[in-house]
Amino acid sequence: MELFIIISHNGLWEAELFCYESLNDSCLKAIRSNRLKVLFYIPMMAVILITLCGNLLIIISIAHFKQLHTPTNYLILSLATVDLLLSITVMPYSMVRSIETCWYFGKLFCKIHSSIDVMLSTASILHLSCISIDRLYAVCDPLKYRLRINERVVAYLIFMSWVTSAITGFGMIFLGLNLKGEEDFYNKNIDCEGECIFFLNKASAIVSSAISFYIPGLIMICIYGKIFAVAKKQANSLHDNQMERTKLSRVSQKRERKAAKTLGIVMGVFLTCWFPCFICNIADPLLGYTVLPAIIDALVWFGYLNSTLNPIVYAFFYAWFRKALLVIVSGKIFQANSSRILLYDD
Repeated sequence: MELFIIISHNGLWEAELFCYESLNDSCLKAIRSNRLKVLFYIPMMAVILITLCGNLLIIISIAHFKQLHTPTNYLILSLATVDLLLSITVMPYSMVRSIETCWYFGKLFCKIHSSIDVMLSTASILHLSCISIDRLYAVCDPLKYRLRINERVVAYLIFMSWVTSAITGFGMIFLGLNLKGEEDFYNKNIDCEGECIFFLNKASAIVSSAISFYIPGLIMICIYGKIFAVAKKQANSLHDNQMERTKLSRVSQKRERKAAKTLGIVMGVFLTCWFPCFICNIADPLLGYTVLPAIIDALVWFGYLNSTLNPIVYAFFYAWFRKALLVIVSGKIFQANSSRILLYDD
C-alpha cells in the first residue's frame, strides 16, 4: 500500500491511507500527526463547549425568570434551542469527520446527520425571520403589538419554523432529491466507504439555498431597514414633542428599539457567518464540483460559529442576560422565588 507524505514541518505531518483498508471501495484518509490533530481538536472543542454552555444559559434564563416570559423571548428561547441542538447533534460528529477525514458512523447516520444539519440551519433563519416580524410590530405599531403578537401566535410561528425546517432537511435527503439527475456522477466520483458529503445537484442547491437562506434573508434585511427607519423617526418625534403620550412609557419604547437593534445584530451575524457557505453551495455544482472539500468544510464551520456568537451578542447588549447570568452562576437561582427577580425596569 502506498503512503504519500503531504506535509512535514515542525512535527506536523499528514499522509494518505484508506478509511477502511480491507475494502476496495474505501475513501482516502489523511493520516495526521497527533500534534496536528491537537491543533484542530482544541479550537473545535472550545467552539462546541462555548456554543453548548452559552445557549444553555439563555434557555435557563428565559425559562426560569418570569419577567422574561414574553413573545420575543420565547422566539429567542426556541432559537437558542436550535443552536444548542446543533452543538450536541451535529458539531461533534462534524469535528471528527473534519479532523479524521473519514466518516465512521455509517451511511444511515450520515443521512440523519446531514438532515439535522440542514434542518437546524434552516430553522435558525426561519426563527430570525419570525423575530424580525415580531420586532416590526413592536416598534412600528406598539399600540397593537400585544393584540397581534401573543403567545398563541408565537407558538404557531415556532411550530411552523420547526416543521418547515424538518421537511426541508429530511425530505430533500431521504427522498434523494439532492442526488436526482447526478446519481452516476455521485456514484462514480464521490461515493465510497467512509464518506459523508452533503452532495447537492444544481436544482436542489439553488432551491434549498433560496428557501433556507436567500429569500428569508432578503425579507429580514427589508424588515429591519423599515424598523430602523421607523425607530429613528419615533426618536426624533419624541424629542421634538415632549407632551406626546402613549400607552407605552418612553423607557419601554427605548427598550423595544434597543431590542430591535440587538436582534438586528444577531441577524447580521447570522448572514455574515452563513453567506459564504450558501454561496459555495450554489457555486460548487455550477462549477462542476471543483471546490476543494477542505474549503467547503471550513465554510461550514464558519457557519457553525453563528451558534457560538449569538449568546455572546446577548451578553454584550442585553443587561437582563448579564444579570440573569450572575444569578445563575452565584447559585441564587436555587433560592425561593428567584424566578420573580426583576432583571430590568418595566
